[in-house]
Amino acid sequence: MGIVKEFKQFALRGNVVDLAVGFIVGGAFGKIVSSLVNDIVMPPIGYLIGGVDFSDLSITLKPEVVEAEKTIPAVTLNYGAFINNVLDFLIIAAAIFMMVKVMNALKRKDEAAPAAPAAPPADVQILTEIRDILKSRP
Repeated sequence: MGIVKEFKQFALRGNVVDLAVGFIVGGAFGKIVSSLVNDIVMPPIGYLIGGVDFSDLSITLKPEVVEAEKTIPAVTLNYGAFINNVLDFLIIAAAIFMMVKVMNALKRKDEAAPAAPAAPPADVQILTEIRDILKSRP
């Protein structure tokens, strides 16, 4: 029964839950960025360079072969899909960079706020009071 209890403690630890949430949100964010690249960014770029759809760009290394009811598919180098994936990565990296930059700025702002000075120790307070009393005497 010890291993079940240990696993429960591990699974319910805050870091594991945070990691799971981050992974799920990251997957959804990846889909949004892929859609942004494929549906928003790449069509205008393709239009500007002559109506090319990047996802269809490829180099055929070996053409498709049809032999007696058997089709051997073409061997292609799909560099257009690679370009889309590189743009996906760059946009995700830029978004994460900006998010980390904002978080660091907020963290520096919190660190820059002056903390209240710590109260002096009791013996220093007593000595300060004695000094003030002696100064007030004629």
